[in-house]
Amino acid sequence: MLWCRDKMRRRSQGLAFNDKKRIISQGLVREIMLWIATTIITAALAVFVVHYFGLKVSVLGQSMEPLLSNGQNVLIDSMTYKLAGIHKGDVIAFYPGGNTSAHPYIKRVAGVSGDVIQIVDGELLVNGVPDGESSEYDKMEDAGIAENALTLENNEYFVLGDNRNNSEDSRSAGIGAVTESMIIGKAWLSLPSGDSGMSFIGN
Repeated sequence: MLWCRDKMRRRSQGLAFNDKKRIISQGLVREIMLWIATTIITAALAVFVVHYFGLKVSVLGQSMEPLLSNGQNVLIDSMTYKLAGIHKGDVIAFYPGGNTSAHPYIKRVAGVSGDVIQIVDGELLVNGVPDGESSEYDKMEDAGIAENALTLENNEYFVLGDNRNNSEDSRSAGIGAVTESMIIGKAWLSLPSGDSGMSFIGN
């Protein structure tokens, strides 16, 4: 009888040990799976952020001074603008003339779809009215193709450099109105360069 009880006790202890081992193993598996899932999600999120918000474009020339200097790197948001749209005052990156092999240009949107654009006596007129922000910029010495009134079609934008007398922009026949298919995205952050620090780019 004692022998049977001892055997039963050892058997029950063995079952308890196996149950404990099974519980530990299941917990370990869950922990490993959670770690793998977290790693995958983090990596996917990083790729998403870099792809849509971390595209880096360098500024060529002085056309966007004093906001952006020659050689300064700018981060481009290539997704949000597709949802929110392009607005007057936005700073955008685009391929000049739609040439995707060319270095992207960075300019400020001065007119949007439906606007009538004209430059008269060095001043920008939007829908026949002097642009309210013209006083912030120098008078333009060259009106280019905007000497005559231009009506922007659907998904067309008229862009100018902030340094308007040292800028190749929509006034040039080689560029003209920027269409949505040419646009890479909206500039949102300028990276440090020389005396310029990192700063957000608003409109």
